Amino acid sequence: MVGGVGRLAVRVAVHPCEFPMNRNLFALRLVRRFWLLGLSFVLGYLPAVAGDPDPMEVFNRRILPIFKSEKPSSCVQCHLASVDLKDYILPSAEKTFLSLRDQGLIDLDSPEDSKILQLIDMGSQDTDAGARLIHAKTRRAEYDAFAAWIRACARDERLRRLPPLPESERAGPRRADSVIRHARKSRVVDAFARTIWAQRLRCFPCHTPFEVDPENPRQAPARKTLRQLTERYGKEKVEQLGFFRETPEATLQRLIDMSRHSAEGDLPIINVRNPLESLLLLKPLAKLPPKDEEGRIGEASNRAPVSHGGGLKMHKNDASYKAFAAWLVDYAKTVRGEYRSVSELPADNWISTEYTVRLTSVQDKWKPLTPVQLVLYRWDDQKSAYADRPVAFTQSLITPRHLVNGTLFLFRDEPSVAKALSSGGMAELPLHGKFLVKVYVDRRGKLERDPWLLLGEEDFVGELELEVRRWRPGFKNARRLSAKPLED
Repeated sequence: MVGGVGRLAVRVAVHPCEFPMNRNLFALRLVRRFWLLGLSFVLGYLPAVAGDPDPMEVFNRRILPIFKSEKPSSCVQCHLASVDLKDYILPSAEKTFLSLRDQGLIDLDSPEDSKILQLIDMGSQDTDAGARLIHAKTRRAEYDAFAAWIRACARDERLRRLPPLPESERAGPRRADSVIRHARKSRVVDAFARTIWAQRLRCFPCHTPFEVDPENPRQAPARKTLRQLTERYGKEKVEQLGFFRETPEATLQRLIDMSRHSAEGDLPIINVRNPLESLLLLKPLAKLPPKDEEGRIGEASNRAPVSHGGGLKMHKNDASYKAFAAWLVDYAKTVRGEYRSVSELPADNWISTEYTVRLTSVQDKWKPLTPVQLVLYRWDDQKSAYADRPVAFTQSLITPRHLVNGTLFLFRDEPSVAKALSSGGMAELPLHGKFLVKVYVDRRGKLERDPWLLLGEEDFVGELELEVRRWRPGFKNARRLSAKPLED
C-alpha cells in the first residue's frame, strides 16, 4: 500500500498539466492527501497482522476440532475412564471460556499458569517412558491449542468483563473427583502391586524367572524347573510364561498386552467382560492337565475347563482368591467406566502380607469349604481398649481337618498401619502385641457374589484374643487360635 501511494505521487508530479490550478501547489496537496490516506490504511492494517488474535477464530480453528474428534484425548495416558479433555469444552467459545474461568481453570493474569494447562501436561510427568512417548504428540497439540486460545481470551477485555456462567451450564466431568481419581492408572497399579504383585512368589519360578538367583544353592530346584520347561517348550515359550516383571507397572502392562492378543478361543489373562473368567484367576485355581500316553503331564489348557501346568496354587474364596478376584472386578468396572458415584467405589485399602493365622478345633457344624473371615483389632495402650477400626483381616476355607489357615491383609488406612507405612514401610508394621479377633462364617454364600465383601453382624459367631510378642512371616510360623470358645 505504501508503495502504491508513492507511485501515485510520482505520477502526479510528472504530469502536473492535467490539473487546472497552480501545478506545484496542487501536486503538494494531492501528495499530502494520498499520503495521509495511505497511512490510515497502514495503521488499520497493522492490528490484523501484529495485534491480538481473535479468541473466536482460535477456538474454531484449534479447540473445536478436539471437541468434535472421535479419538480419545491424552487424558487416557493417566486415566482409564471417567474423564476426557472434551468434557471441559462446550460448542460455544464464549461459554467454554466462562465455564473454565468460573471453575478456576483459567488464570487471566498469568495464562501460562492456568490449571487446565497443568492438567493437560500431567502426562509429561508419567514415570512410564513408553506412555509419555506414545501420547506426547497428542498432549503437545492439545496444550499448544489451549495455551494459544487462553492467551487470546485473556487479552479480550469484553470476555474478561462477562458475568459468571450459571453453574448448571458449566462443562466438566459429570463424576465426582473421587471417582475420577479411582480411575487413574497410578491408583490401579498401586492396587495391583498391593494385592497381586505382592503375591507373585506363589507363581515361582515359572512365571517369575527374574526372581531366580543363579548363585543360590537353595534355588537349584527352581533352576532345574526352568531348564526342563525350556527343553520341552523352547526359550520363547518360557519367556512368555514369565509375565511377572521386576516392577508392578511393567507386569500389569505385560498382562494387558497379553490379554489383547489372546489366541482365538482362549480366555484372556485379564477378562474385562467377565473378570471372574480371567486366566489370572482361573489358572492358579486349576489342577494339572491329564497325562499323555508317555506318562508326561499334558499341555495346559487356556480354554474351559482350564488346566494349569503348575497345578493348584490357591482355593476359591481363600485370601489370595479374594485379592485376585477383587482386583480383577475393580479393574473391569474401572475400564468400563461403571463407577458413577463415590458410594459405588470399593474400599481398596488392602496390603498383602506373609503373616498367617491358624484357627484350630473348628466346630463340626460348620461345613468344610465354608469361607471364614477373621478380623483383627489392635489393643490401644493409651485408651486401654481395643481400637475401633480393624488393623487386619484374613479369609480362608474350613479344611476337612477343621482348620482355617489365612494369610493376613492389613488395612492401610488404619492409623497404626498408615503411620508405619509413612515412616518405616513394611518392616515397621504393627503386627505384635494383643489383638481381638472377630470371627465370621459365610453360611449364606455372600462371598460367592461379592469378592470385595467383608462380612457383617449377620455372619458374626464370636470373638477370640490373640497375643503376639514376635510374629514371624511364613506359613510355618502361623499364629494358632482355638475355636473351642466360640458359640454359634
